[in-house]
Amino acid sequence: MKRKTVVVGVTGGIAAFKTCQLVSDLGKMNFYVHVIMTKNACEFIAPLTFETLSHNRVSVDTFDKNYLYDVNHISLAKKCDVFIIAPCSANVIGKIANGICDDMLTTTFMATTCPKIICPAMNTAMLENVIVQDNIERLKKYGIQIVESISGLLACLDVGKGKLADSDVIIESINDAMICDKYLKDKNILITAGATVEKIDPVRYISNHSTGKMGVAIATCAKRLGANVTLICNTNEKVDPNINRIDVKSASEMYENVKKEFDKCDYLIMAAAVADYTIENISINKLKKNDDDLALKLSRTIDILKYCGENKKHQKIIGFAMESENLIDNAKSKLSKKNCDLIVANNINDKGAGFATNTNLVTFVGKDEVISHELMSKIDVGYKIFEYIKEKE
Repeated sequence: MKRKTVVVGVTGGIAAFKTCQLVSDLGKMNFYVHVIMTKNACEFIAPLTFETLSHNRVSVDTFDKNYLYDVNHISLAKKCDVFIIAPCSANVIGKIANGICDDMLTTTFMATTCPKIICPAMNTAMLENVIVQDNIERLKKYGIQIVESISGLLACLDVGKGKLADSDVIIESINDAMICDKYLKDKNILITAGATVEKIDPVRYISNHSTGKMGVAIATCAKRLGANVTLICNTNEKVDPNINRIDVKSASEMYENVKKEFDKCDYLIMAAAVADYTIENISINKLKKNDDDLALKLSRTIDILKYCGENKKHQKIIGFAMESENLIDNAKSKLSKKNCDLIVANNINDKGAGFATNTNLVTFVGKDEVISHELMSKIDVGYKIFEYIKEKE
């Protein structure tokens, strides 16, 4: 796959130091990174820092004579796949919103036709100024994506909104912007992720090893492809703030929330590892250890996937099957019994396909086909699922 190029603009502000982490992270993710700084930005951080992190020369002066014979702002504009300004000051927001190009950053920004992202960072009062807000709204109308500032203690010691968003949030906006075909736009997708937790007493519980990585990856892909995503989950994985996240613990909580959201969704993807059994009588006090064996009485949980399969109308349902033997036969049986449209099956004994990994080795089992895939990242598995859905539309 061709490496993508990201141009990172840096304006004058103390938040410029956070852009060092952003540039470093982008490089580690195999992006080509080019940095353009305003002259004011150079007062806060030296260009050499970004040159070291990006392995490319930093552009500051539009009329730099000590560089290759090239119209630099045009050449950068042509090669970039995403242009992002982080941090973006009120001054530069105002310039861009009104078509003013008077330095290397604004000139190059205007010359690009790729997706553009602006990450405001400034004092709260400046950010909330009606003129700045009007300029931000104008940028949105022009199709420029805005990564909202976050709240906290600012450099001026004020507390409020205006801090530059964290690197992982900005990178997710870059990944999102690089996908041009938003073929899930206006689709409502409901996804479950993680393990359920069934209480024994106030201290102990029974659960499984699911981390929620697969479900969160699918939710991320759906959001990037333009869908409205609701994620019902029990996970410690980071979830994009643009995803509607509903946290649950037990199988009964997951059932109630899936039932509530099911009628509104176009697709249900059940990636969660829901417990088959729960404790029949949960102790209100901690169970004390004694010399006798402890016997716990278990009862079946509600089969969420089966319930949805029996009650679906327009929805398409994708289930997951993790097996240790007879993978295809068990997946076909689940497809039929649960009235699913697709089962994503994997064998827990296959290397790279178990819990807590960033990869998966899956087989798609449909009503008339079995499609085996090579080992891939869980993000790529998510895209494969939606490619399959698109083909069946």
